[in-house]
Amino acid sequence: MEALSARDIFEFDQFHLDRRGLFRRDGGAGLASVEVGSRALDVLRVLLERPGELVPRDEIMAVAWPGIVVEDNNLTIQIAALRRVLDQDRANGSCIQTVVRRGYRFVVPVARVDADARSAVQTIFRSREGSRPRLSIVVLPFANLSDDREQQYFADGITQDLTTDLSRLANMFVISCNTSFTLRNKPIDTKRIGRELGVRYVLEGSVRRSDSGVRITAQLIDAETDAHLWAERFDRNAGDLFALQNEITIRLANALGAELLAAEAARPPENPDAVDYILRGRAAGLKPISRETYAEQISSFERALALDPQSVEAQSYLATTLANRALIGVTGSATADLAHAEELADRVLAASSRYAPAHFARGNVLRAQGRTEEAIVEYETVLAIDRNALDALDALADCKLLIGSIAEVIPLEEQAIRLSPRDPLIGNFYFRIGQVHLLQSRPDKAIPWLEKARVAVPKLPFPHALLASAYGLTGETKRAAAELAEARNLTGDDHFLSIAALKAYGKARGFYRGTNTDWEGTYFAGLRKAGMPEDRTPPA
Repeated sequence: MEALSARDIFEFDQFHLDRRGLFRRDGGAGLASVEVGSRALDVLRVLLERPGELVPRDEIMAVAWPGIVVEDNNLTIQIAALRRVLDQDRANGSCIQTVVRRGYRFVVPVARVDADARSAVQTIFRSREGSRPRLSIVVLPFANLSDDREQQYFADGITQDLTTDLSRLANMFVISCNTSFTLRNKPIDTKRIGRELGVRYVLEGSVRRSDSGVRITAQLIDAETDAHLWAERFDRNAGDLFALQNEITIRLANALGAELLAAEAARPPENPDAVDYILRGRAAGLKPISRETYAEQISSFERALALDPQSVEAQSYLATTLANRALIGVTGSATADLAHAEELADRVLAASSRYAPAHFARGNVLRAQGRTEEAIVEYETVLAIDRNALDALDALADCKLLIGSIAEVIPLEEQAIRLSPRDPLIGNFYFRIGQVHLLQSRPDKAIPWLEKARVAVPKLPFPHALLASAYGLTGETKRAAAELAEARNLTGDDHFLSIAALKAYGKARGFYRGTNTDWEGTYFAGLRKAGMPEDRTPPA
Protein backbone atom coordinates (compact mmCIF):
# COMPACT_ATOMS: atom_id res chain seq x y z
CA MET A 1 0.00 0.00 0.00
CA GLU A 2 1.28 3.52 -0.83
CA ALA A 3 2.62 5.65 1.97
CA LEU A 4 0.28 8.17 3.48
CA SER A 5 0.49 11.71 2.14
CA ALA A 6 1.07 14.64 4.45
CA ARG A 7 -2.70 15.02 4.82
CA ASP A 8 -3.33 11.36 5.65
CA ILE A 9 -3.27 11.70 9.42
CA PHE A 10 -6.17 10.13 11.31
CA GLU A 11 -7.45 10.79 14.83
CA PHE A 12 -9.96 8.59 16.70
CA ASP A 13 -10.52 7.89 20.39
CA GLN A 14 -7.07 8.15 21.99
CA PHE A 15 -5.27 7.01 18.81
CA HIS A 16 -3.30 8.77 16.08
CA LEU A 17 -2.32 7.17 12.76
CA ASP A 18 0.12 8.69 10.29
CA ARG A 19 2.75 7.51 7.80
CA ARG A 20 4.99 6.34 10.67
CA GLY A 21 2.40 4.01 12.20
CA LEU A 22 -0.13 3.88 15.03
CA PHE A 23 0.26 5.89 18.24
CA ARG A 24 -1.66 6.25 21.49
CA ARG A 25 -1.88 9.52 23.39
CA ASP A 26 -0.01 9.12 26.65
CA GLY A 27 -2.20 11.42 28.76
CA GLY A 28 -0.14 14.50 28.04
CA ALA A 29 0.89 16.04 24.74
CA GLY A 30 3.00 13.08 23.67
CA LEU A 31 2.30 10.01 21.56
CA ALA A 32 3.41 6.49 22.43
CA SER A 33 4.03 4.02 19.62
CA VAL A 34 1.69 1.02 19.44
CA GLU A 35 2.99 -2.30 18.15
CA VAL A 36 0.79 -3.39 15.25
CA GLY A 37 1.75 -5.37 12.16
CA SER A 38 1.98 -3.60 8.81
CA ARG A 39 -0.81 -5.73 7.31
CA ALA A 40 -3.15 -4.82 10.17
CA LEU A 41 -2.31 -1.14 9.61
CA ASP A 42 -3.23 -1.50 5.93
CA VAL A 43 -6.60 -2.92 6.96
CA LEU A 44 -7.09 -0.13 9.51
CA ARG A 45 -6.38 2.57 6.92
CA VAL A 46 -9.03 1.19 4.59
CA LEU A 47 -11.62 1.32 7.38
CA LEU A 48 -10.57 4.81 8.50
CA GLU A 49 -11.00 6.11 4.95
CA ARG A 50 -14.70 5.25 5.16
CA PRO A 51 -15.83 5.63 8.80
CA GLY A 52 -19.36 4.53 9.49
CA GLU A 53 -19.63 2.71 6.16
CA LEU A 54 -19.82 -1.00 5.52
CA VAL A 55 -16.59 -1.89 3.72
CA PRO A 56 -16.86 -5.23 1.87
CA ARG A 57 -14.32 -7.92 2.74
CA ASP A 58 -13.06 -8.21 -0.85
CA GLU A 59 -12.33 -4.46 -1.03
CA ILE A 60 -10.30 -4.59 2.17
CA MET A 61 -8.37 -7.64 0.99
CA ALA A 62 -7.66 -6.09 -2.41
CA VAL A 63 -5.89 -3.20 -0.69
CA ALA A 64 -4.19 -5.14 2.11
CA TRP A 65 -3.07 -8.04 -0.15
CA PRO A 66 -2.75 -6.44 -3.61
CA GLY A 67 -2.34 -9.01 -6.39
CA ILE A 68 -2.20 -11.88 -3.89
CA VAL A 69 -4.77 -14.64 -3.42
CA VAL A 70 -5.15 -15.42 0.30
CA GLU A 71 -7.77 -17.20 2.39
CA ASP A 72 -10.52 -15.17 4.07
CA ASN A 73 -9.34 -16.07 7.57
CA ASN A 74 -6.25 -13.91 7.01
CA LEU A 75 -8.47 -10.84 7.20
CA THR A 76 -10.21 -12.21 10.30
CA ILE A 77 -6.81 -12.57 11.98
CA GLN A 78 -5.85 -8.97 11.20
CA ILE A 79 -9.20 -7.65 12.46
CA ALA A 80 -8.69 -9.59 15.71
CA ALA A 81 -5.21 -8.08 16.08
CA LEU A 82 -6.62 -4.58 15.66
CA ARG A 83 -9.39 -5.19 18.17
CA ARG A 84 -6.91 -6.36 20.80
CA VAL A 85 -5.24 -2.97 20.58
CA LEU A 86 -8.10 -0.57 19.81
CA ASP A 87 -10.71 -2.05 22.15
CA GLN A 88 -8.47 -2.39 25.19
CA ASP A 89 -10.10 0.40 27.25
CA ARG A 90 -13.46 0.64 25.52
CA ALA A 91 -16.59 0.13 27.64
CA ASN A 92 -19.13 -0.05 24.81
CA GLY A 93 -18.08 -2.83 22.47
CA SER A 94 -15.64 -2.95 19.59
CA CYS A 95 -14.86 0.03 17.37
CA ILE A 96 -14.81 -2.42 14.43
CA GLN A 97 -18.22 -3.90 13.77
CA THR A 98 -18.58 -7.22 11.94
CA VAL A 99 -21.36 -7.54 9.38
CA VAL A 100 -21.53 -11.28 8.87
CA ARG A 101 -20.64 -12.53 5.39
CA ARG A 102 -20.36 -8.96 4.11
CA GLY A 103 -17.54 -6.97 5.70
CA TYR A 104 -16.65 -4.53 8.47
CA ARG A 105 -17.62 -1.07 9.66
CA PHE A 106 -15.55 1.37 11.76
CA VAL A 107 -18.11 2.81 14.19
CA VAL A 108 -16.33 5.53 16.19
CA PRO A 109 -15.79 9.14 15.04
CA VAL A 110 -12.73 9.62 12.82
CA ALA A 111 -11.02 12.90 11.95
CA ARG A 112 -8.45 13.59 9.23
CA VAL A 113 -5.88 16.21 10.26
CA ASP A 114 -3.80 18.55 8.16
CA ALA A 115 -0.13 17.85 8.86
CA ASP A 116 0.64 21.52 9.40
CA ALA A 117 -2.52 22.43 11.29
CA ARG A 118 -2.21 24.08 14.68
CA SER A 119 -5.72 23.13 15.78
CA ALA A 120 -6.46 19.59 16.87
CA VAL A 121 -8.82 18.87 14.00
CA GLN A 122 -9.04 20.73 10.70
CA THR A 123 -11.16 18.61 8.40
CA ILE A 124 -13.51 15.68 8.80
CA PHE A 125 -14.19 12.86 6.40
CA ARG A 126 -17.19 13.46 4.22
CA SER A 127 -19.18 10.27 3.97
CA ARG A 128 -20.78 9.50 0.63
CA GLU A 129 -24.39 10.71 0.51
CA GLY A 130 -26.71 8.05 1.86
CA SER A 131 -23.98 6.31 3.90
CA ARG A 132 -24.16 8.38 7.06
CA PRO A 133 -23.86 6.20 10.16
CA ARG A 134 -27.03 5.48 12.03
CA LEU A 135 -27.35 7.37 15.31
CA SER A 136 -24.71 9.84 14.09
CA ILE A 137 -24.83 13.36 15.52
CA VAL A 138 -22.90 16.57 16.02
CA VAL A 139 -23.55 18.77 19.05
CA LEU A 140 -23.09 22.35 17.87
CA PRO A 141 -21.61 24.84 20.35
CA PHE A 142 -24.40 26.02 22.64
CA ALA A 143 -24.94 29.75 22.19
CA ASN A 144 -24.39 32.01 25.18
CA LEU A 145 -27.38 34.38 25.37
CA SER A 146 -26.42 35.80 28.75
CA ASP A 147 -25.78 39.52 29.14
CA ASP A 148 -22.33 38.59 30.45
CA ARG A 149 -20.33 37.33 27.47
CA GLU A 150 -17.82 35.87 29.90
CA GLN A 151 -20.38 33.12 30.63
CA GLN A 152 -19.41 31.36 27.37
CA TYR A 153 -17.41 28.85 29.42
CA PHE A 154 -20.65 27.52 30.94
CA ALA A 155 -22.24 27.03 27.51
CA ASP A 156 -19.06 25.32 26.28
CA GLY A 157 -19.12 23.02 29.29
CA ILE A 158 -22.66 21.89 28.39
CA THR A 159 -21.53 21.22 24.80
CA GLN A 160 -18.48 19.23 25.88
CA ASP A 161 -20.21 17.15 28.55
CA LEU A 162 -23.17 16.37 26.31
CA THR A 163 -20.84 15.26 23.49
CA THR A 164 -19.04 12.97 25.94
CA ASP A 165 -22.23 11.50 27.39
CA LEU A 166 -23.77 10.85 23.97
CA SER A 167 -20.60 9.08 22.85
CA ARG A 168 -21.09 6.57 25.68
CA LEU A 169 -24.44 5.42 24.28
CA ALA A 170 -24.32 2.20 22.28
CA ASN A 171 -24.04 2.60 18.48
CA MET A 172 -23.62 6.38 18.72
CA PHE A 173 -21.32 8.13 16.24
CA VAL A 174 -20.56 11.57 17.75
CA ILE A 175 -18.42 14.24 16.14
CA SER A 176 -15.76 15.55 18.52
CA CYS A 177 -15.96 18.97 20.17
CA ASN A 178 -12.70 19.96 18.51
CA THR A 179 -14.56 19.91 15.22
CA SER A 180 -17.92 21.24 16.38
CA PHE A 181 -16.30 24.30 17.98
CA THR A 182 -14.95 25.35 14.55
CA LEU A 183 -18.61 26.01 13.61
CA ARG A 184 -19.12 28.58 16.36
CA ASN A 185 -20.66 31.90 15.22
CA LYS A 186 -21.16 30.62 11.68
CA PRO A 187 -24.52 30.47 9.83
CA ILE A 188 -26.26 27.19 10.62
CA ASP A 189 -27.22 25.17 7.56
CA THR A 190 -28.05 21.78 9.02
CA LYS A 191 -28.22 20.01 5.66
CA ARG A 192 -24.75 21.25 4.74
CA ILE A 193 -23.36 20.37 8.17
CA GLY A 194 -24.86 16.90 7.88
CA ARG A 195 -23.28 16.36 4.46
CA GLU A 196 -19.86 17.70 5.43
CA LEU A 197 -19.60 15.85 8.73
CA GLY A 198 -21.41 12.72 7.57
CA VAL A 199 -24.06 12.76 10.30
CA ARG A 200 -27.81 12.25 10.31
CA TYR A 201 -28.65 14.53 13.23
CA VAL A 202 -27.65 17.97 14.50
CA LEU A 203 -28.27 19.25 18.02
CA GLU A 204 -28.21 22.97 18.68
CA GLY A 205 -29.02 24.91 21.81
CA SER A 206 -28.52 28.00 23.92
CA VAL A 207 -27.78 28.99 27.51
CA ARG A 208 -29.05 32.10 29.29
CA ARG A 209 -27.82 32.84 32.81
CA SER A 210 -29.10 35.52 35.15
CA ASP A 211 -28.73 36.28 38.84
CA SER A 212 -31.78 34.17 39.65
CA GLY A 213 -31.38 31.14 37.41
CA VAL A 214 -30.40 29.41 34.20
CA ARG A 215 -32.47 28.59 31.10
CA ILE A 216 -31.18 26.04 28.60
CA THR A 217 -32.92 25.18 25.35
CA ALA A 218 -32.04 22.42 22.90
CA GLN A 219 -33.47 21.10 19.65
CA LEU A 220 -32.74 18.02 17.59
CA ILE A 221 -32.80 18.36 13.81
CA ASP A 222 -32.77 15.72 11.07
CA ALA A 223 -29.81 16.84 8.94
CA GLU A 224 -31.12 15.10 5.84
CA THR A 225 -34.57 16.75 5.82
CA ASP A 226 -34.02 19.78 8.11
CA ALA A 227 -37.05 18.60 10.10
CA HIS A 228 -37.18 19.49 13.81
CA LEU A 229 -37.64 16.22 15.70
CA TRP A 230 -37.54 17.27 19.35
CA ALA A 231 -37.12 20.33 21.52
CA GLU A 232 -36.75 20.84 25.26
CA ARG A 233 -36.31 23.72 27.69
CA PHE A 234 -34.77 23.49 31.15
CA ASP A 235 -35.21 26.17 33.81
CA ARG A 236 -33.21 25.91 37.01
CA ASN A 237 -32.39 28.14 39.96
CA ALA A 238 -28.84 29.37 40.13
CA GLY A 239 -26.77 27.43 42.63
CA ASP A 240 -23.93 24.95 42.36
CA LEU A 241 -23.06 25.44 38.69
CA PHE A 242 -21.14 22.18 38.44
CA ALA A 243 -24.05 20.17 39.83
CA LEU A 244 -26.46 22.08 37.57
CA GLN A 245 -24.36 21.44 34.47
CA ASN A 246 -24.07 17.77 35.40
CA GLU A 247 -27.83 17.33 35.93
CA ILE A 248 -28.82 19.10 32.71
CA THR A 249 -26.28 17.18 30.66
CA ILE A 250 -27.54 13.82 31.92
CA ARG A 251 -31.17 14.81 31.31
CA LEU A 252 -30.37 15.88 27.76
CA ALA A 253 -28.36 12.73 27.03
CA ASN A 254 -31.11 10.42 28.26
CA ALA A 255 -33.87 12.25 26.40
CA LEU A 256 -31.82 12.42 23.21
CA GLY A 257 -30.92 8.74 23.38
CA ALA A 258 -34.60 7.80 23.40
CA GLU A 259 -35.49 10.28 20.64
CA LEU A 260 -32.69 9.10 18.36
CA LEU A 261 -33.64 5.44 18.82
CA ALA A 262 -37.25 6.24 17.95
CA ALA A 263 -36.17 8.27 14.90
CA GLU A 264 -33.98 5.45 13.59
CA ALA A 265 -36.69 2.85 14.14
CA ALA A 266 -39.04 5.00 12.05
CA ARG A 267 -36.86 4.60 8.96
CA PRO A 268 -36.00 0.91 8.64
CA PRO A 269 -33.71 0.00 5.71
CA GLU A 270 -34.68 -2.30 2.86
CA ASN A 271 -32.02 -4.85 3.79
CA PRO A 272 -31.60 -4.72 7.57
CA ASP A 273 -28.38 -5.93 9.15
CA ALA A 274 -27.66 -6.90 12.76
CA VAL A 275 -27.39 -3.30 13.94
CA ASP A 276 -30.78 -2.48 12.43
CA TYR A 277 -32.39 -5.28 14.41
CA ILE A 278 -30.57 -4.19 17.58
CA LEU A 279 -31.89 -0.66 17.13
CA ARG A 280 -35.41 -2.00 16.54
CA GLY A 281 -35.22 -4.09 19.70
CA ARG A 282 -33.97 -1.15 21.76
CA ALA A 283 -36.69 1.10 20.31
CA ALA A 284 -39.29 -1.51 21.28
CA GLY A 285 -37.95 -1.24 24.82
CA LEU A 286 -39.15 2.38 24.88
CA LYS A 287 -42.75 1.17 24.77
CA PRO A 288 -44.73 0.46 27.96
CA ILE A 289 -43.76 -2.86 29.58
CA SER A 290 -45.92 -5.78 28.47
CA ARG A 291 -45.68 -9.41 27.44
CA GLU A 292 -45.99 -8.29 23.80
CA THR A 293 -43.22 -5.71 24.11
CA TYR A 294 -40.82 -8.29 25.52
CA ALA A 295 -41.67 -10.68 22.68
CA GLU A 296 -40.96 -7.94 20.12
CA GLN A 297 -37.61 -7.13 21.73
CA ILE A 298 -36.54 -10.77 21.95
CA SER A 299 -37.46 -11.39 18.31
CA SER A 300 -35.37 -8.41 17.15
CA PHE A 301 -32.31 -9.34 19.20
CA GLU A 302 -32.50 -12.98 18.11
CA ARG A 303 -32.63 -11.88 14.46
CA ALA A 304 -29.58 -9.68 15.09
CA LEU A 305 -27.70 -12.66 16.54
CA ALA A 306 -28.68 -14.79 13.56
CA LEU A 307 -26.88 -12.24 11.36
CA ASP A 308 -23.97 -11.61 13.74
CA PRO A 309 -23.56 -14.40 16.34
CA GLN A 310 -20.63 -12.58 17.99
CA SER A 311 -22.43 -9.27 18.57
CA VAL A 312 -21.85 -8.27 22.20
CA GLU A 313 -24.72 -5.78 21.98
CA ALA A 314 -27.28 -8.28 20.72
CA GLN A 315 -26.20 -10.86 23.31
CA SER A 316 -26.34 -8.32 26.15
CA TYR A 317 -29.70 -6.83 25.22
CA LEU A 318 -31.22 -10.26 24.67
CA ALA A 319 -29.93 -11.38 28.08
CA THR A 320 -31.39 -8.27 29.73
CA THR A 321 -34.79 -8.76 28.09
CA LEU A 322 -35.00 -12.44 29.02
CA ALA A 323 -34.07 -11.65 32.63
CA ASN A 324 -36.48 -8.72 32.74
CA ARG A 325 -39.53 -10.69 31.77
CA ALA A 326 -38.61 -13.33 34.35
CA LEU A 327 -38.28 -10.58 36.97
CA ILE A 328 -41.63 -9.07 36.01
CA GLY A 329 -43.30 -12.47 36.04
CA VAL A 330 -44.84 -12.38 32.55
CA THR A 331 -43.31 -15.57 31.20
CA GLY A 332 -44.06 -19.23 31.59
CA SER A 333 -40.42 -20.16 30.94
CA ALA A 334 -38.60 -18.19 33.63
CA THR A 335 -36.06 -20.94 34.45
CA ALA A 336 -35.04 -21.39 30.81
CA ASP A 337 -35.00 -17.63 30.22
CA LEU A 338 -32.66 -17.02 33.16
CA ALA A 339 -30.33 -19.86 32.20
CA HIS A 340 -30.02 -18.50 28.66
CA ALA A 341 -29.60 -14.93 29.90
CA GLU A 342 -26.84 -15.95 32.31
CA GLU A 343 -25.01 -17.82 29.56
CA LEU A 344 -25.19 -14.80 27.21
CA ALA A 345 -24.04 -12.29 29.84
CA ASP A 346 -21.12 -14.46 30.95
CA ARG A 347 -20.04 -14.95 27.34
CA VAL A 348 -19.94 -11.21 26.70
CA LEU A 349 -18.12 -10.36 29.92
CA ALA A 350 -15.50 -13.02 29.22
CA ALA A 351 -14.67 -11.12 26.04
CA SER A 352 -15.34 -7.54 27.20
CA SER A 353 -15.15 -7.23 30.97
CA ARG A 354 -16.17 -3.54 31.12
CA TYR A 355 -19.17 -3.68 28.81
CA ALA A 356 -21.91 -1.98 30.86
CA PRO A 357 -24.99 -3.61 29.21
CA ALA A 358 -23.60 -7.07 29.98
CA HIS A 359 -23.04 -6.15 33.64
CA PHE A 360 -26.62 -4.87 33.76
CA ALA A 361 -27.88 -8.13 32.24
CA ARG A 362 -25.93 -10.16 34.79
CA GLY A 363 -27.32 -7.97 37.58
CA ASN A 364 -30.86 -8.69 36.43
CA VAL A 365 -30.18 -12.42 36.32
CA LEU A 366 -28.76 -12.33 39.85
CA ARG A 367 -31.68 -10.26 41.11
CA ALA A 368 -34.16 -12.72 39.60
CA GLN A 369 -32.26 -15.57 41.25
CA GLY A 370 -32.51 -13.92 44.67
CA ARG A 371 -28.76 -13.12 44.80
CA THR A 372 -29.41 -9.49 45.63
CA GLU A 373 -26.06 -8.53 47.17
CA GLU A 374 -24.23 -9.85 44.10
CA ALA A 375 -26.64 -7.96 41.84
CA ILE A 376 -25.85 -4.71 43.68
CA VAL A 377 -22.18 -5.08 42.72
CA GLU A 378 -23.13 -5.42 39.05
CA TYR A 379 -25.40 -2.36 39.06
CA GLU A 380 -22.79 -0.26 40.83
CA THR A 381 -20.29 -1.35 38.18
CA VAL A 382 -22.69 -0.20 35.45
CA LEU A 383 -23.10 3.21 37.08
CA ALA A 384 -19.33 3.57 37.46
CA ILE A 385 -18.96 2.96 33.72
CA ASP A 386 -22.01 4.92 32.59
CA ARG A 387 -23.52 7.50 34.91
CA ASN A 388 -26.52 7.83 32.56
CA ALA A 389 -27.69 4.25 33.12
CA LEU A 390 -30.92 5.09 34.90
CA ASP A 391 -32.19 1.53 34.49
CA ALA A 392 -29.29 0.50 36.74
CA LEU A 393 -30.22 3.25 39.21
CA ASP A 394 -33.79 1.90 39.34
CA ALA A 395 -32.59 -1.70 39.71
CA LEU A 396 -30.24 -0.63 42.51
CA ALA A 397 -33.18 0.97 44.31
CA ASP A 398 -35.10 -2.30 44.06
CA CYS A 399 -32.14 -4.19 45.53
CA LYS A 400 -31.90 -1.73 48.42
CA LEU A 401 -35.55 -2.39 49.16
CA LEU A 402 -35.05 -6.14 49.06
CA ILE A 403 -32.14 -6.13 51.53
CA GLY A 404 -34.00 -3.83 53.93
CA SER A 405 -32.20 -0.54 53.18
CA ILE A 406 -35.60 1.00 52.56
CA ALA A 407 -34.54 4.55 53.43
CA GLU A 408 -32.25 4.61 50.38
CA VAL A 409 -34.96 3.73 47.85
CA ILE A 410 -36.95 6.94 47.45
CA PRO A 411 -33.86 9.20 47.07
CA LEU A 412 -32.55 6.92 44.30
CA GLU A 413 -35.87 6.95 42.44
CA GLU A 414 -36.31 10.70 42.91
CA GLN A 415 -32.86 11.17 41.40
CA ALA A 416 -33.90 9.03 38.42
CA ILE A 417 -37.10 11.07 37.93
CA ARG A 418 -35.22 14.36 38.21
CA LEU A 419 -32.66 13.27 35.60
CA SER A 420 -35.20 11.77 33.19
CA PRO A 421 -38.74 13.00 33.90
CA ARG A 422 -40.07 11.51 30.65
CA ASP A 423 -38.17 8.26 30.85
CA PRO A 424 -39.73 5.10 29.34
CA LEU A 425 -39.09 3.47 32.74
CA ILE A 426 -40.91 6.21 34.65
CA GLY A 427 -43.63 3.76 35.75
CA ASN A 428 -40.98 1.70 37.56
CA PHE A 429 -39.72 4.78 39.38
CA TYR A 430 -43.26 5.66 40.46
CA PHE A 431 -44.28 2.25 41.72
CA ARG A 432 -41.15 1.74 43.82
CA ILE A 433 -41.80 5.06 45.59
CA GLY A 434 -45.38 3.93 46.18
CA GLN A 435 -44.14 0.57 47.39
CA VAL A 436 -41.93 2.20 50.02
CA HIS A 437 -44.83 4.31 51.31
CA LEU A 438 -46.98 1.18 51.50
CA LEU A 439 -44.35 -0.81 53.39
CA GLN A 440 -43.92 2.07 55.84
CA SER A 441 -47.66 1.96 56.64
CA ARG A 442 -48.56 5.04 54.59
CA PRO A 443 -51.09 3.59 52.11
CA ASP A 444 -52.69 7.02 51.58
CA LYS A 445 -49.34 8.33 50.28
CA ALA A 446 -48.68 5.13 48.34
CA ILE A 447 -51.89 5.23 46.30
CA PRO A 448 -51.16 8.40 44.20
CA TRP A 449 -47.73 7.05 43.19
CA LEU A 450 -49.10 3.62 42.38
CA GLU A 451 -51.95 5.08 40.35
CA LYS A 452 -49.42 7.08 38.31
CA ALA A 453 -47.43 3.86 37.79
CA ARG A 454 -50.56 2.03 36.64
CA VAL A 455 -51.16 4.69 33.99
CA ALA A 456 -47.52 4.63 32.83
CA VAL A 457 -47.21 0.81 32.68
CA PRO A 458 -50.75 -0.60 32.62
CA LYS A 459 -49.60 -4.12 31.74
CA LEU A 460 -47.06 -4.42 34.56
CA PRO A 461 -48.52 -6.67 37.30
CA PHE A 462 -46.73 -5.20 40.34
CA PRO A 463 -48.44 -1.77 40.48
CA HIS A 464 -51.82 -3.52 40.35
CA ALA A 465 -50.87 -5.89 43.19
CA LEU A 466 -49.49 -3.05 45.30
CA LEU A 467 -52.61 -0.99 44.62
CA ALA A 468 -54.76 -3.96 45.65
CA SER A 469 -52.94 -4.00 48.98
CA ALA A 470 -53.09 -0.22 49.47
CA TYR A 471 -56.79 -0.06 48.60
CA GLY A 472 -57.42 -2.98 50.95
CA LEU A 473 -55.68 -1.21 53.82
CA THR A 474 -57.76 1.95 53.26
CA GLY A 475 -61.04 0.01 53.15
CA GLU A 476 -61.69 0.29 49.40
CA THR A 477 -62.27 -3.43 49.01
CA LYS A 478 -64.03 -3.37 45.63
CA ARG A 479 -61.20 -1.43 44.02
CA ALA A 480 -58.72 -3.70 45.79
CA ALA A 481 -60.36 -6.84 44.38
CA ALA A 482 -60.38 -5.38 40.86
CA GLU A 483 -56.65 -4.56 41.01
CA LEU A 484 -55.84 -8.04 42.34
CA ALA A 485 -57.80 -9.62 39.49
CA GLU A 486 -55.85 -7.53 36.97
CA ALA A 487 -52.51 -8.50 38.54
CA ARG A 488 -53.46 -12.17 38.23
CA ASN A 489 -54.54 -11.66 34.63
CA LEU A 490 -51.22 -10.09 33.63
CA THR A 491 -48.85 -12.69 35.12
CA GLY A 492 -47.64 -15.80 33.37
CA ASP A 493 -48.04 -18.05 36.43
CA ASP A 494 -50.13 -18.38 39.60
CA HIS A 495 -48.01 -16.49 42.12
CA PHE A 496 -50.83 -14.00 42.84
CA LEU A 497 -53.23 -16.89 43.44
CA SER A 498 -52.73 -17.02 47.21
CA ILE A 499 -50.61 -15.69 50.06
CA ALA A 500 -48.71 -19.00 50.18
CA ALA A 501 -48.00 -18.92 46.45
CA LEU A 502 -46.86 -15.31 46.58
CA LYS A 503 -44.54 -15.95 49.53
CA ALA A 504 -43.03 -18.97 47.78
CA TYR A 505 -42.47 -16.91 44.62
CA GLY A 506 -40.90 -14.09 46.59
CA LYS A 507 -38.70 -16.34 48.71
CA ALA A 508 -37.16 -17.86 45.59
CA ARG A 509 -36.19 -14.37 44.43
CA GLY A 510 -34.93 -13.01 47.72
CA PHE A 511 -37.98 -10.87 48.51
CA TYR A 512 -39.29 -10.10 52.01
CA ARG A 513 -35.88 -10.50 53.68
CA GLY A 514 -35.31 -6.98 54.95
CA THR A 515 -35.49 -6.83 58.74
CA ASN A 516 -36.46 -3.15 58.53
CA THR A 517 -39.47 -3.86 56.33
CA ASP A 518 -42.88 -4.98 57.61
CA TRP A 519 -44.13 -6.98 54.62
CA GLU A 520 -46.53 -9.03 56.74
CA GLY A 521 -48.22 -6.11 58.45
CA THR A 522 -48.58 -4.03 55.28
CA TYR A 523 -48.35 -5.72 51.89
CA PHE A 524 -49.77 -9.12 52.84
CA ALA A 525 -52.32 -7.63 55.26
CA GLY A 526 -53.68 -5.45 52.46
CA LEU A 527 -53.81 -8.35 50.00
CA ARG A 528 -55.83 -10.39 52.48
CA LYS A 529 -58.33 -7.53 52.67
CA ALA A 530 -58.39 -7.51 48.85
CA GLY A 531 -59.56 -11.13 48.94
CA MET A 532 -56.36 -13.12 48.48
CA PRO A 533 -56.72 -16.49 50.30
CA GLU A 534 -54.02 -18.01 52.49
CA ASP A 535 -53.53 -21.31 50.64
CA ARG A 536 -53.19 -22.23 46.98
CA THR A 537 -56.86 -23.00 46.51
CA PRO A 538 -58.25 -20.74 43.76
CA PRO A 539 -60.74 -18.19 45.06
CA ALA A 540 -64.40 -19.00 44.42
